[in-house]
Amino acid sequence: CHRQIVLRLLAADVALRFGQSLNLISMSAAKSANLETALITGASSGIGLELAKCFAADGCRLILVARNQIALEKLADELRRENKVEIVVLNADLSLPETPKKIFENLSAQKILVDILVNNAGFGLNGAFAELPLARQLEMLQVNVAALTELTGHFLPPMIERNRGGILNVGSVAGFMPGPGMAIYFATKAFVLSFTEALAEELAKTDLKISVLCPGSTAINFSQIARGGKSRKIQTSKMSADEVARQGHRAFRRGKIISIPGQRNRALVFAQKLLPRRFVRKAAAFFNKMEE
Repeated sequence: CHRQIVLRLLAADVALRFGQSLNLISMSAAKSANLETALITGASSGIGLELAKCFAADGCRLILVARNQIALEKLADELRRENKVEIVVLNADLSLPETPKKIFENLSAQKILVDILVNNAGFGLNGAFAELPLARQLEMLQVNVAALTELTGHFLPPMIERNRGGILNVGSVAGFMPGPGMAIYFATKAFVLSFTEALAEELAKTDLKISVLCPGSTAINFSQIARGGKSRKIQTSKMSADEVARQGHRAFRRGKIISIPGQRNRALVFAQKLLPRRFVRKAAAFFNKMEE
């Protein structure tokens, strides 16, 4: 895009993993009142990447956040070419506790206002709680819960003040039930679901849209990371990341608070409400078992 200016923000105080600094590609019309600006975490792959495409198709300016800068730059080039949108690329590691505040401070210093916050970044681990590395599980809490909460805490008050925009959190059908074999991951998604519903009710009298996208099994690299390359004993059909993102984006735009893509996933959520909790726990434990 010939109107865009490349800005390398030399911020010595931004301590990102591998010594990388926060890199910005500045927006040429950041003060325009008509266009929305959407910040999307975990935008380098999977559902986050597809959500970026959805909001780019809306004509939104984008702030793409992830650790994989090469993948982010590739996506940014594609979206600029196809949608003629302006994009900020933030190479940032949300597993570091200081990162959310630094993202907010650096965008504020550039006078970039965020209208839509998409909290998509997250990961899971498969295995018994006592057998998994504690440090890695604490990182999961940092990314899935703490970073999501802090980013919301920074960006939501200005949205309320302007009465404009909203928040789309990416949860999971896992958030509706306990998850033996992925105990912390399921618990983090229960937080995301409950937190989003509470925010939606608190902000019901505003024009803000607050939504949580709760997909089931999705064809992304999540499972390879969560299970270390192993497979579940029970295999289920998976929705495409594109389909999940499109349904979540549409639900957000319509102001729907909870979005569960796919009839099978909706049936699962409905069924677990009717069954005894003991049965739900055992079923989830069975489903989360991996091949030896």
